[in-house]
Amino acid sequence: MTDVPPGGTEITDPPWDPWRPADIARLLAGVTVPWYVAGGWAIGLFLGRQTREHGDLEIAVPAPAFAAIRAALAGYEFDVAGAGRRWALDSPAFRVMHQTWVREPGTGVYRADVFREPERDGGWVCRRDESIGVPYEHLIRRTGDGIPYLVPEVGLLFKAKRAAEPKNQADFAAAVPLLGGDAAAWLRWALQRVHSGHPWIAAVRDAAPGGRGDTG
Repeated sequence: MTDVPPGGTEITDPPWDPWRPADIARLLAGVTVPWYVAGGWAIGLFLGRQTREHGDLEIAVPAPAFAAIRAALAGYEFDVAGAGRRWALDSPAFRVMHQTWVREPGTGVYRADVFREPERDGGWVCRRDESIGVPYEHLIRRTGDGIPYLVPEVGLLFKAKRAAEPKNQADFAAAVPLLGGDAAAWLRWALQRVHSGHPWIAAVRDAAPGGRGDTG
């Protein structure tokens, strides 16, 4: 578990009016580093429809490339966030916490949450188990109108930590039957590594076409 950095302020009912994926895609149209919509919105983009309400918009970028996102959103402020607290962007917490909230300077309203993700050898690395990695060309898909989003098997791996939450159960139930055999097998393998014995492992096997395949 990550130690919570000192300082910062407690987050209590932060004001959110999140952008939609098309909004952030337009704002980041000139960004050339790998970035993608993550979280629940990524599941919706995979499904081709919005299946529920979203209280935020999460995107992710390789941590060393965060400066490109900050430059593209130069008219906004950024706060480091995590563990129920927030810190200034230039605080030591930046090196410890991976979430960065995008804030309108005039209103204080938050519009997006930027995840700064580990990378290795030009590919994504799972922050919960650094032995798990995926090349960006396999990690990111695009909608018909070009919005990049996280592949569902990786998104569900992260959602498994809070599987009891209704929104995560809903995303799992909607996405798993549409996973291909390789994606389902990867998800079972990764769940076993990160959350050994997790009930979703058997559920993937039962619900996904090809989900009984070899998990390596």
